Amino acid sequence: MKTVCDNSQLQLFGAPSASRTKNPDELKLQLKQFDEFGEATQRIETNVVIEHGASLSVDTFVNEFWTAKQRRASSLHEISYRACFKPQLPRFFIERLTSESDTVYDPFMGRGTTLVEAALLGRKPLGCDANPLSVVLVSPRLIPPRINRVADRLQKIDFGRSESLPTDLLAFYHTDTLQEICALRSYLLDKQKHGTLDNVDAWIRMVAVNRLTGHSPGFFSVYTLPPNQAVSVESQTRINQRRDQRPPRRDVPELILRKSEALLFDCDEETRRILDRSCKDVVLLTKDASSTPEIETSSVSLVVTSPPFLDIVDYESDNWLRCWFCGIDPKRQRLTVVKALDKWQAAMRSVFAELARILQPNGYVAFEVGEVRRGTIKLEEAVVPCGVSAGLQPVLILINDQEFTKTSNCWGVQNQVAGTNTNRVVLFRK
Repeated sequence: MKTVCDNSQLQLFGAPSASRTKNPDELKLQLKQFDEFGEATQRIETNVVIEHGASLSVDTFVNEFWTAKQRRASSLHEISYRACFKPQLPRFFIERLTSESDTVYDPFMGRGTTLVEAALLGRKPLGCDANPLSVVLVSPRLIPPRINRVADRLQKIDFGRSESLPTDLLAFYHTDTLQEICALRSYLLDKQKHGTLDNVDAWIRMVAVNRLTGHSPGFFSVYTLPPNQAVSVESQTRINQRRDQRPPRRDVPELILRKSEALLFDCDEETRRILDRSCKDVVLLTKDASSTPEIETSSVSLVVTSPPFLDIVDYESDNWLRCWFCGIDPKRQRLTVVKALDKWQAAMRSVFAELARILQPNGYVAFEVGEVRRGTIKLEEAVVPCGVSAGLQPVLILINDQEFTKTSNCWGVQNQVAGTNTNRVVLFRK
């Protein structure tokens, strides 16, 4: 596995394979006839204003195209990250628009849902993200270690190593738990500094990052907000006071091993063979997706991605504790988080220009966006001109009308009022 940083930064799952087609008319016919979950597809037109006041009509298909009624996804997906989509989304497009050994790319890879799903389907995954945490979360799951090696490594790490404790973190952790977290952090940073961090260490780091904070005894912390972010120390102190709670003692190596067993549950021998073959030469980039000379021109068959939705998610604030554990300075990361729609579109145009370069002729981009600011902004209408400006053809818009999610319920958000009600995917073709 090859990971590249910008110089300034550091058994298959789901429904049976769909019939593959690279013909947009055949794909539209499939969507029009789609009724796997009991509802007929609604076909409408979306009129979009592009350059110089011209308008463009895009075929739009509305249905529940992937759902909780499907079999669960691979256990390898079960880590938390803000604003991530379900594995069924990339699978839907990968199965229909690619063949085995094709390259599938995500320029905003986040927790790596597209890459993991592509690899499980025998495609070659390729990813990029400006946030270095992405590589921490993605790379170990593409070539997962054996559970006995994880257990053996955990036994060899000195969790009793004497460390100076950041006392402000006692708002989250019992003193003994924090001691173990700091000992593990020092061990991993030392291994990284000396270039001896192997795939087992990387796996342990990834699991630890995923267990830092949460709302159940499976996490290192006392009860806090959902496990895909960390509130501030001040906010956690208020939570503790309001709930009259104190951080309980957690066994860090035991929880890492338990979560590892859960993540590796579906990694049978056949799955490992598929991953070994798919990820042999995988490249993960940590940089701006608008400039990726490391990726060859006309080398990518399909892009499935979801960019930051304006300033809806504050990745720097959400990930401050994860960054601390990994020795990353979050203020040095240049992430695409803007408030103004025109600035967001300018950033996306730059990305689309690069996607047009690396796409194969007749290759596709499935660009997932959401309705934001209580539905007053529909980003699918904003993203169509960005793709058109790069010379890509908007083939269709797919709207997956979804039910309530566990995350929205954790936040106390009514999905049909303040949450993101739908996945809105604009499909472009080169």
